[in-house]
Amino acid sequence: MREAAIEAFAENGYGSTTTRQIAASLDLSPAAMYPHYKSKEELLYAIAYEGHDFALRVVRDADPLDADATTRLTSIIRLFAQWQAQNHRRARVIQYELTALEPDHYRVIKGLRRDTTKVVRDVVDLGIASGEFTVPDAEGVTLALMSLCVDICRWYPSGRYSDPETISALYADLALRLVGAVH
Repeated sequence: MREAAIEAFAENGYGSTTTRQIAASLDLSPAAMYPHYKSKEELLYAIAYEGHDFALRVVRDADPLDADATTRLTSIIRLFAQWQAQNHRRARVIQYELTALEPDHYRVIKGLRRDTTKVVRDVVDLGIASGEFTVPDAEGVTLALMSLCVDICRWYPSGRYSDPETISALYADLALRLVGAVH
């Protein structure tokens, strides 16, 4: 049911999708969702939580903690960008439909997003401290790095950028340029 909802939300937007449409895409009755989710918003929250939790794990798992900041940032951005491309429909829903969440659900998702951003910020701070990065504004460059990756889901695939590996290599290089790393 979540996958059907992701497809419907990505295609039509959360506000324009009905639970009836989601159920119909699965050849189920309109009431089939309600034993699993009390509302369409609860379904969106489940999708958003699962997606943001997975993205956080991707970023954490991509971080070789014993490496230098340049290697760490390259790995994190490469895999985060790749995940965004490979999961672009899911990512589009979890990134761009958050305003439909109830306040308590939104706070939970905001916390996961904050945790994901902190992984990148910690590496940026480490690179500044070690002299690997020349960044006048660590917070600003961290937000730019996160925005760069998250926005992939808005346009992917496009022209020659339809291979997640190509995008991930490009974005890793762009990340090093943004932090002023010598590579």
